[in-house]
Amino acid sequence: MAELTRTELFPGVHLTAVHTGKFKSCVLGVNFLTPLDRETASVNALIPSVLRRGSRNYPTMQAISAALDELYGGSIEPMVRTRGEVQCVGFLGSFLDDAYTLDGSTLLGRAAGLMGELFLQPVIEDGCFSQEYTKGERDNLADRIRAQINDKRSYALTRLKQEMCKDEPFGVDRLGDEAHAAAITPQSLWAQYQHLLHTAPVEIYYCGSAQPGRVVQALKNAFSALPCCEERPPLPRPASKSAPEQEKNVEERMDVTQGKLSLGFRAGADVWSKQYPALMLANAVYGGTTTSKLFLNVREKLSLCYYASSMLEKHKGVMMVSSGVEFEQFQAARAEILAQLEACKAGQFENWELEGARRSVVSTLRSAMDAQGRLEDFWLGQAVAGIAEGPDALAERVEQVTLEEVAAAFQTLALDTVYFLTGKEV
Repeated sequence: MAELTRTELFPGVHLTAVHTGKFKSCVLGVNFLTPLDRETASVNALIPSVLRRGSRNYPTMQAISAALDELYGGSIEPMVRTRGEVQCVGFLGSFLDDAYTLDGSTLLGRAAGLMGELFLQPVIEDGCFSQEYTKGERDNLADRIRAQINDKRSYALTRLKQEMCKDEPFGVDRLGDEAHAAAITPQSLWAQYQHLLHTAPVEIYYCGSAQPGRVVQALKNAFSALPCCEERPPLPRPASKSAPEQEKNVEERMDVTQGKLSLGFRAGADVWSKQYPALMLANAVYGGTTTSKLFLNVREKLSLCYYASSMLEKHKGVMMVSSGVEFEQFQAARAEILAQLEACKAGQFENWELEGARRSVVSTLRSAMDAQGRLEDFWLGQAVAGIAEGPDALAERVEQVTLEEVAAAFQTLALDTVYFLTGKEV
């Protein structure tokens, strides 16, 4: 049985530790949490990549690779994620668990020490980041931003968020935009890094077999160089916003052979709401599973879409539908997607549909306990929300949700924006 502990290592610096002997590897993660903002998203996204290029004692990637090889081939990767209107930037590492070393030695302290050094002791040149490292990673970041358009399914959802939440932080991409990325200098990057070091809450994560006391001590030692701040202010919750009386319709033309239809809905609940488990099931009934309304009716029965699914952004209270359609089927697909939602709002779904959705949601939550990456991702989201509820406890709440509560959750959904990516010649 896994044991969870949560410890404040320093003011505003918290450790979430999952103690379990289930895995042969241990996972370490560290993230700055900062408000998602158009002006700083790109510079924040660049920080972990530049930090990963070298540190005081390991100034090159070759030196870092050699150090990781000595830790049984461990890995440390830069990470940029968003949770609602919070940007999470840092590292995620994987190392052989102490219980499986060949000579009985412990790796936790050395692994944590290496991650702490990369995070806190970068290569410095003329009082700021290396010109070479900044330019190289800045170019890579610009390439990644430009490349997002190549995955049209993902691009359509990004554009939906941008249009739906144009004046809200939620509409900002996790990597920022190309113009802000191009303007980053070693000096501006260093200034933002110092700002995060002194003001941003820091979330550290551990999953492995080491005892709680040893984990706390190892990570305190590894991150002792963090600037001592009396307080790192907690992040505010996203502001809730209602859908407009008339939905926004956005059409964009590109050289594509298949249309991408995305719809954004405002929900009356989010991860902090008592109604959240019911909203999870509503999403699953509507479009979140292979037994959902969208999959069985819009895709399979009526063949209006190549794919049709829905997803829930729990930290924002937004549900989004993603579908691929023939250009001439746009109106029919749009109408049927909305008709299926209206049917759900009227309670027109069967017990078998609800139970299929329930089994899917519960299985997904409980299986997270068997996958270290998913477990880390789950607890990062909980840390951002300030919620201590684990996957099993949330699954238990989902088990108790009634059909009437799911129908009530459907009633809170309101259409905000429709985005359609179509061809140049239609």
